[in-house]
Amino acid sequence: MPTTKEIQAQLKQFGANVRRERTAREMTQEVLAERSDLNLRTVQKIEAGEINLLLRTVVRLQRALGCPWQKLLPS
Repeated sequence: MPTTKEIQAQLKQFGANVRRERTAREMTQEVLAERSDLNLRTVQKIEAGEINLLLRTVVRLQRALGCPWQKLLPS
């Protein structure tokens, strides 16, 4: 079972991956929030690794970014 520290590290890595993919597409946080039907503050917290995500949120982000799963998930 992963420790709390390991989970936090994975959330931070996921957030960094979302930020990397968003900026690679020259997309603002506001545009990503709109396209993924999420609140701007939620997108900000995700990129900062501050919140645990539901799978449906991950799906929304992946679709809005139009990138493969492998680019978002921590390795």
